[in-house]
Amino acid sequence: MSSKKPLDQRNLIIKCDILLTMVPHIPVLQDTYIHISNGFITSIGPSPKDSSTSAQHTELIDARNCLVMPGLVNAHTHAAMSIFRGLADDMPLKKWLFEKIFPAEAEHLSPDSVYWGAMLGFVEMIRSGTTCFSDGYFYQDVTIEAAQRVGIRGVVAQGVIDFPAPGVPDPSKNLEVARDFIDRWKGTSELIIPSLFCHSPTTCSERTLKGAMEICRSEQLPMQIHLAETIEEVDTIVQKHDKRPPMYLFDLGVLNESLIAVHCVHLEREDMDLIEECGTSVVHCPESNMKLASGICPADQMVEMGIRMGLGTDGCASNNDLDMFGEMDSAAKLAKVFAHDPTVLRAQEVLEMATVGGAHVLGLAGEIGSIQLGNKADIIVVDLDRPHLQPVYDPISTIVYSTNGADVRDV
Repeated sequence: MSSKKPLDQRNLIIKCDILLTMVPHIPVLQDTYIHISNGFITSIGPSPKDSSTSAQHTELIDARNCLVMPGLVNAHTHAAMSIFRGLADDMPLKKWLFEKIFPAEAEHLSPDSVYWGAMLGFVEMIRSGTTCFSDGYFYQDVTIEAAQRVGIRGVVAQGVIDFPAPGVPDPSKNLEVARDFIDRWKGTSELIIPSLFCHSPTTCSERTLKGAMEICRSEQLPMQIHLAETIEEVDTIVQKHDKRPPMYLFDLGVLNESLIAVHCVHLEREDMDLIEECGTSVVHCPESNMKLASGICPADQMVEMGIRMGLGTDGCASNNDLDMFGEMDSAAKLAKVFAHDPTVLRAQEVLEMATVGGAHVLGLAGEIGSIQLGNKADIIVVDLDRPHLQPVYDPISTIVYSTNGADVRDV
């Protein structure tokens, strides 16, 4: 990783052997130069000469024997939970959450621990090729401070729950704290978008769910929620409200285009139809779901339906790493083995989820997730000069099935 001044203060030219643009119909280019000025892509073409990069302080990045591609988008994580990596492994989700994680958070979380936990998470993400993240947790003011310090882009959401929580000891004030967080951070940073994260339909009341969505819609911001993550959650909602979780949120006015629904493991076709109809985005977290034995998200079906899909690692307490390359590989293979069909959730579709799809989910389409004229220069360079990355028959297949975060040379 370079310790030089931030990219938006430099003019850059990247010489690419292989350029993976993630632009429809022209995903891969060869022997290409990318010109960057003030953090934006100003031209893409076969020549290194360009008037916008003829200034004295132009730097050439030689990416021969490499693959250049958009930075990855981790569409769901809890960055500060890196401090709980390995704390409670091989446990059922409910026991893991209520007997280990919630007590650990109550005992150990503070603004200081969240700051350094988030910093550790951001360093891991950057070093493994993630340039944009979506986070939901507590003490999020310091998470934003950490993100701004390292220069990573993200959607940072204040956690909302109807229990005493770190920084919010009185749950009756959870929406007041949420409102203050949005007011404090909206429009203050080119890198960070504030948001709200309701933990789940079973840990947030109807008042909390509707109130959080009202705040987000009034400010044109996304709201995040864990949805249909476990059978227990689905059964609880059905028994209490005589409807499945997506319909429950729909009747509350919460299932709409502003909502980012995470996990979505236990969905029936009628649930997916409703999600598609409402324009709700979904984030798939396969490794976390596997480790906690929550089940398998029908991601292949939702991609086929045209639902906006992103990919996320979840937090290090339930995944143990923040490597989005590993997440892509797991997502593709899990879908295939579950469907008994090697053709479902192809490498191209998974890579879209981790780049341009994630950008769409977070409301950043047309800014990041693809390499094209006018986009922000969130770009990574993957070193192909590795035994496990040769030969390269199909760059997309190589990225999804062979690459890991340690192969990232430059961000």
